[in-house]
Amino acid sequence: MFQQFQHNASSKHAKENQFVIIGPGTHCDFKESSEDFMVGERNMGNASRSYTDVQLRWFDYWLKDDISALASMPKTQHYLMGKNEWRSSDVRPLHNTSYQPWYLHSQDNAQSRLGDGKLSIDKSNSSNNSNTFIYDPAEPVPSLGGHTCCTGSNKEAGAYDQSDIQLRKDILVYSSDILNESMEVTGPLKAVLYVSSSAIDTDFTVKLVDVYPDGRAFNIQEGAMRMCYRESLSKAQLMTAGEIYKIEMDLNATSNYFPKGHRIRVEISSSNFPRWERNLNTGGNNYDEQKWLTANNTIFHSPQYPSHIPGASNLQIKKYFTLS
Repeated sequence: MFQQFQHNASSKHAKENQFVIIGPGTHCDFKESSEDFMVGERNMGNASRSYTDVQLRWFDYWLKDDISALASMPKTQHYLMGKNEWRSSDVRPLHNTSYQPWYLHSQDNAQSRLGDGKLSIDKSNSSNNSNTFIYDPAEPVPSLGGHTCCTGSNKEAGAYDQSDIQLRKDILVYSSDILNESMEVTGPLKAVLYVSSSAIDTDFTVKLVDVYPDGRAFNIQEGAMRMCYRESLSKAQLMTAGEIYKIEMDLNATSNYFPKGHRIRVEISSSNFPRWERNLNTGGNNYDEQKWLTANNTIFHSPQYPSHIPGASNLQIKKYFTLS
């Protein structure tokens, strides 16, 4: 949104006065001060910020013509989760950002975190393999944290350990080796996958996860795509059963530090309920249907269909990530 407002600004003055502060809290949950700020089950350290001071300076600039009020304020400020530090910059994406692909690998058995799904920058290990799972709308993958709100569950928005959910056979799990050096992921995220389905419509979901040395797996960011809207949100286009499609899924953005000793994990499925409405796989309206179909959904990873995650590195030993 910061970049879009800059791009669409109607004047130079408007373009030069776009600011954004991205904190680690959930909806309406930003703390003025907190030594141990818990977001779900994940400790974000001291994420304190004087938001009242920021607001007063903003009003002083625009309502009192105090041109010095915003002179020292960076255009963008964000909290680096995992390292638990505030960072700032005047540009997005950050300086010295470059990208590198992280490829999905498996010998046809990536179902659950106990499978053989791997995440690696080594494309040479790619073979003509794929992973298929059964998506049953009657038994959707339950939402646990993330952007959920107001569902009535005892665990709402935030970061929660996903390791138990990742034991399900309708979730494909791809994990990196233990990191030998720390990695920072800051910026927009995107997933590019090669997929097929036995149904004429279905969903695909992706989740980026930070795996701690003790096995806890905290959700970082997530996204979903309804296949009938893969090319346009205004005009549905059903799939041909068995045909392979390349999809690009927007996962918005994040800023997370993966310390040495952690793993990067990508979780792929076809549901995240009630975070998102279940797709009944019929190609119908969903909202007025009483019957549904199970779907055999497949993720391809091969030289011809290289489902992968392009990461990005920074010259200052920071790394930025874009899922593809």
